[in-house]
Amino acid sequence: MQTAVNKVAIPAADEQKEKTMAGRITKSEQQLQPDPRFGDKVLSKFINCIMKGGKKAVALRVMYDALDRIEDRLKKEKSDDKNGPKTSLDVFHLALDNVRPNVEVRSKRIGGANYQVPMPVNARRRQSLTFRWIITACRAEKGKPFAQCLSKELWDASRGEGKAVTTREQTHRMAEANKAFSHFAF
Repeated sequence: MQTAVNKVAIPAADEQKEKTMAGRITKSEQQLQPDPRFGDKVLSKFINCIMKGGKKAVALRVMYDALDRIEDRLKKEKSDDKNGPKTSLDVFHLALDNVRPNVEVRSKRIGGANYQVPMPVNARRRQSLTFRWIITACRAEKGKPFAQCLSKELWDASRGEGKAVTTREQTHRMAEANKAFSHFAF
């Protein structure tokens, strides 16, 4: 009977060992905890991208301050738009949807010449580009608190405006201009 107990305990030990072994691919999707206030994993990932130097508490404070500013602005505007976002989290997700790219151009060397080849973007890269463009647009604006810039950029992006949306439009425009080279994609 002891062998049966030991056999049951061994797979659990192997699973634990597999998670902690160096050189393995991390299971970041499974390890990612939802954010404390809204319970949203995408928001938690965005907070991790904002974070600098491992200061998660600072990143949380900045993000929640930005979402509070958006919430205040929503209450102040009280538009009659029934399809518009109701909460700051809805504004956040709408902003991400408006910034998310569908195609991008990649440089490919063929026959001694470099071509800008439009290629579709997979879901993980779409999310990382979206986060990067929003954060870069906020960090480029100097002289204001980051939370203020972030709330403004998210608000503008949810309306289809702002620097991050402009970056997306430029990327799509470049892909459209180089559509003739799309047969080099694969």
